[in-house]
Amino acid sequence: MGSYRFILSGGGTGGHIYPAIAIANELKVRYPDAEFLFVGAKDRMEMEKVPQAGYKIEGLWISGLQRKLTLKNLMFPFKVISSLIKAAKIVRNFKPHAVVGTGGFASGPLLKVASGKGIPCVLQEQNSYAGITNKLLAGKVAKICVAYDGMEKFFPKDKIVRTGNPVRGDLVSLTDNRAEALGFFGLQPSKTTLLVLGGSLGARRINMLVERNLPFFKEQGIQIVWQSGKLYYEEYKKYESADVKVMAFLNRMDFAYGAADIIVSRAGAGSVSELCIVGKPVIFVPSPNVAEDHQTKNAQSLVEKDAAIMVKETELDEKFGTVFLKLVNNEALGKKLGTNIKSLARPNATREIVDEIEKLLVQQ
Repeated sequence: MGSYRFILSGGGTGGHIYPAIAIANELKVRYPDAEFLFVGAKDRMEMEKVPQAGYKIEGLWISGLQRKLTLKNLMFPFKVISSLIKAAKIVRNFKPHAVVGTGGFASGPLLKVASGKGIPCVLQEQNSYAGITNKLLAGKVAKICVAYDGMEKFFPKDKIVRTGNPVRGDLVSLTDNRAEALGFFGLQPSKTTLLVLGGSLGARRINMLVERNLPFFKEQGIQIVWQSGKLYYEEYKKYESADVKVMAFLNRMDFAYGAADIIVSRAGAGSVSELCIVGKPVIFVPSPNVAEDHQTKNAQSLVEKDAAIMVKETELDEKFGTVFLKLVNNEALGKKLGTNIKSLARPNATREIVDEIEKLLVQQ
């Protein structure tokens, strides 16, 4: 047959976009002549990130329902109808052999249309608590690739395949390059290094925590690589010093992870999957402002396996100092957490997801 055509849809946040790009890249390795089209939501970050990765994207006029009565909510039915019409046109014109949805509002109309036309569809659910779009689509798709155990409470059991979440290629081959990594940031090998991750935009509460504890960290002889996020960089760059490296972005995540002895991070699905591969002790501070509080559930699933520590935002002021000191002063605890989190890593997730897509292509 001629070359394959694939549509990938997912977006709204990096957590949905990144896996879709990783899956496309792996498909491209296997099928160099294949054609790819991404479908996203018109005004969201995928419209910028996907073309940067070298793929074409079309935008649908779609967004989520707000929790209160707003003009946006009144527009919602029209957005759904408009998106279904446009999705039908995209599917009709592009004629995909398979469609992949990684979550986010745009994947809803697209996969509904494609599955209705008998095109094999695969869902990828990153979180331990399924998103609303994926839950609605579960009955219509051929396969659902998940990262956590116990997902049959959301999806039909016979469709679930446990693959893990795609992670960046440079992390899969992460080497123990501590000296080089510390050199990159201009840090000292003799000191303990704390890596603080709040996501690309940043996390206000985590930034406030670091700011408040700077004297405490100094007292403990801790040096910090602090990713403040682009929304907060201007506010916190004044703290830059020999022991405190403040950055909007971390362009070399391999060095950031290589330098770290302890990591403080949000608990988005992508971050959790990366941190399993990194295998260092982590204190998760889940964002409480996400759908279904899924970050807390992601972190909790690791805490239950003795693979991480979690401190909720509401408990940071009273608990963080004690928890941090316990970790710094107890090498055995740090080792145990690092070993346990690494045992949960799924470095071949992207390949396994694409294996599932290939099985469906063969059946056509």
